This record gives sequence, structure tokens and C-alpha cells, in this order.
Amino acid sequence: MKQPTAPTTQTKTIIAEKASNGYLVNAENPTKQKFYDFYLDEHQNMACRRLHFAGSSFGLLGLAKSLKNRSVKPLVKGIAAGYACAWVGHFFFEKNKPASFKSPLKSFASDFRMYTDVLRGNLSLKDRKFDKAR
Repeated sequence: MKQPTAPTTQTKTIIAEKASNGYLVNAENPTKQKFYDFYLDEHQNMACRRLHFAGSSFGLLGLAKSLKNRSVKPLVKGIAAGYACAWVGHFFFEKNKPASFKSPLKSFASDFRMYTDVLRGNLSLKDRKFDKAR
């Protein structure tokens, strides 16, 4: 009897979905993509997105300073500033509850995915019509 073998790179199936804007989305993990789509729906207001971008930048700066100084204090300040920016964006501009209240880890990962999508030019901080990430 032949033993089953583990899937190789050649036999691995990649799911490609067509997003609403016509772009193909590589969704190897459809659940992860579904949460990210939900996450982006919760961040449609440009002021909220800008505040998230600023907050993530504060968090990364705090991390860098924390590593440089070998102190936890800058990291804590960066995280606090990051969450403050994000929550102001949600409560005052987006008028919804942050996704981190329900799914903190998925939300944290999605926030940095959104951050990198902005840096890559796949998400706009000016107008949603320029978004390519969906």
C-alpha cells in the first residue's frame, strides 16, 4: 500500500478570488482574507485611516526606541499612543467600535497589514476610490 505524501509546492492549491474592484486576491487562507475585508470595512473614513497609520507609526517608533535604549518604557508609550489614535478614529470619525475589542490578535495583525498596504500604495489615505487592496 502506498503511503500518502505531504503536498509539495507544485501540488499546493492556491485560491485566487476576484475582489469587488476586479483585482485578484491571493487568499491562501480565506478566513484571514475575510477578516481583513471586514477590517477594511471598519476603516472606510479617511481620518480614521490616517489616525491608524499615525498610531502604528508611533508604535513602531516606540519599539525602535525601546530596542535602542533597552527600556520597555518607550514601547509602552508607543503602544498607548497608537491605541489612542486608533480609538479616536473609531469613536469620533468612523463611529464604530474598534475590532480589537472582539478579536485583538486578528485586529493587531490586520492593522499592520493595512499599514503595509498603505506603504505599498494598495490603500489610500486620500480617497477610497484609489484603493487596490480589495
